[in-house]
Amino acid sequence: MLDARKLSCGYGSVTVVHGLDLKVEPGKVTALLGPNGAGKTSVIMAIAGHTRVTGGSLTFDGEDILGLSPADRTRRGIAIVPEGRRIFPDLTVAENLLVGGYIRSKAEASVNKERVLALFPRLGERHRQSAGTLSGGEQQMLAIGRALMTSPRLMMIDELSLGLMPAMVDICMKAVQSLADEGIGVLLVEQNTHRAVAVADTVTVLASGNMVFSGASQLVRDDPTFADRYLGVGAH
Repeated sequence: MLDARKLSCGYGSVTVVHGLDLKVEPGKVTALLGPNGAGKTSVIMAIAGHTRVTGGSLTFDGEDILGLSPADRTRRGIAIVPEGRRIFPDLTVAENLLVGGYIRSKAEASVNKERVLALFPRLGERHRQSAGTLSGGEQQMLAIGRALMTSPRLMMIDELSLGLMPAMVDICMKAVQSLADEGIGVLLVEQNTHRAVAVADTVTVLASGNMVFSGASQLVRDDPTFADRYLGVGAH
């Protein structure tokens, strides 16, 4: 589905990611790991069309998408759940979902809304509540739901567990697996290595903008020294 080859990207004249090879397949979860400042968010933003690509290729379903606007990439099925969630706090839960589905027909948006509420029943209970009054975990559910409203075929989630209680992380990670089970490809950026590897099919690791590991998640699970070698001593 998504195929990045020798991808380099950055901001202005500065290249922060160098020569990354990355694939995300339908129905699979790819975890993108690395220390803070490694370039993980830059990769997501480059795929979404918000960060300048300075080299390499980027295709989606075999189509070169480097010349497409962020909106056109969304229409093709690429969605992003940004770090910090970035929901609209003054809008209700229902209105946030409506904003997410604006590029789809009313009929498709209605179906997608039912998918969201089936995935996160708690959002249905808070349908008319202002999003800013939700807990952090509920806001993360809403951010995922808003992205699901676009009918994504690739969903990129940046720091899913950031600031969340363990019980909420459980709910959101279970949702990630459900999305993959529906055939959606998921690119998951996550500081919680253990939780990311548990749900992922493949793992790619960045360090200082360079890819230092790429392989099956089982290889990571079987290697007790992985976190210390690739993510720094004391990484979880």
